[in-house]
Amino acid sequence: MAQLQLSDDEIALLQGFVANVVQPGQCLHLIEEAAGKRPCPRCGGTRCHRSGHANGLQRYRCVACRRSFNVLTGTPLARLRLRDKWLPYFQCLIESTTVRKAAERVDVAKSTSFRWRHRFIAAVRREGRPKLSGIVEADETYHLESQKGSRHLDRRPRKRGGKASKRGISKEFDCILVARDRTRQTCEFVTGRGPVSASQLSEHLKPVLAPDILLISDAAKAYATFARQAGITHEEVNVKAGIRARGAIHIQGVNAWHSRFKAWLRRFNGVASRYLAHYTGWLRVLDTAAWTAPAQWLRVAVASA
Repeated sequence: MAQLQLSDDEIALLQGFVANVVQPGQCLHLIEEAAGKRPCPRCGGTRCHRSGHANGLQRYRCVACRRSFNVLTGTPLARLRLRDKWLPYFQCLIESTTVRKAAERVDVAKSTSFRWRHRFIAAVRREGRPKLSGIVEADETYHLESQKGSRHLDRRPRKRGGKASKRGISKEFDCILVARDRTRQTCEFVTGRGPVSASQLSEHLKPVLAPDILLISDAAKAYATFARQAGITHEEVNVKAGIRARGAIHIQGVNAWHSRFKAWLRRFNGVASRYLAHYTGWLRVLDTAAWTAPAQWLRVAVASA
């Protein structure tokens, strides 16, 4: 008897179908379990009582403000439908699947796939950032500003993957600041347009740095100013002069993260600037390999929401 050979896409579709069949109620159970008992999202009151069910989730009523809510009210996951398909969709996020392919695999509309991608990633990104210690490398990379999907542009349109009108780093580029210690703990920030400033470094970096770290950066003056103001030990590597390393003093770890991010991002055929922080956070989560199952991603998304 001849064996039927399935393509990779057919196998993925079959996996999504099986997941929907065997896990129809598992998602609701995981949501309730991960969320625990929450205060009222409107007034913060802790005295709440059960008030029936809605869409499969327990509903609560606040004694103080008398408003009803469930464990997802006020979170990025609120009001999203088809919860029995969330776990298969989280698997698509783990595999960095495109919007179109994820929609086909989970059997939802492309608009739903796009909405879920950014709602789920927004929820996962809200988990607390790690504290960086020891030797910390910091450097920034730049992404050409994009208004993809916008109905009204504040500049002349350009072809996909176009070029900046000015040479060098200007306000036409979004700045992605990445800090990474030698244990591979990573923090990333989209700081705005143009070169990073000392005040932006203080706003984003200082809260995630241990007080006794050694900060290593390139020769940009903003880092030296920030380190001096924050009282942090600082070493610089003059990459522009061709000096890539002085023993353990280098920024090769953070630059490798930049390279991985740019290579990974190409599969999505351009991302809008307003969603750039979602993609940097998405890769940070994937890069840690701490959560490898859809149920783990769902628990984190609900618990941090």
